[in-house]
Amino acid sequence: MTDGLCIRRMTLADVEAVYAIDVQSFSLPWSERSFRYEVSQNANSRPWVAELTLPGGEKHLAGMLVIWLIVDEAHVGTVAVHPNYRRRQVGAQLLAQGLVEAAGEGALKAFLEVRDGNLPAQQLYYRFGFVVAGVRSHYYKDTNEDALLLDLDLTSQDVLQQLRQALAEGE
Repeated sequence: MTDGLCIRRMTLADVEAVYAIDVQSFSLPWSERSFRYEVSQNANSRPWVAELTLPGGEKHLAGMLVIWLIVDEAHVGTVAVHPNYRRRQVGAQLLAQGLVEAAGEGALKAFLEVRDGNLPAQQLYYRFGFVVAGVRSHYYKDTNEDALLLDLDLTSQDVLQQLRQALAEGE
């Protein structure tokens, strides 16, 4: 749990810090321009940030999430947590908030790709009920690593309860 954590929609003012988190988190980061597009032009995009308020009142972006809502499907485009705030449930809070909101907007299923070797991310996804639906061989061009295709049934009351419980634990 992280006290002082607020999950809110991403704004253009957040893009520079979001991009910095992406660069620190991935070998193939998105461009700043891509994040600006998600915030200001992509009607299907639901971009989120986790903002942490420190005891002195200073605010830091601790993480980010982009979900695309397409008809009745939520696709997790990217999620990352700043290295200083990992293992504090920031990613769980972001993902839970984004998926609960997507379900509230009519998403019936959620999808994402994760590196075959990214075990910490996989643990989070499995905790929320994601299951392996397939593999994209050699998906990541920098390492030739496979991507696991995961999906989640957002119509399941058990899944929604698990997501809501994760949110409640963060309050």
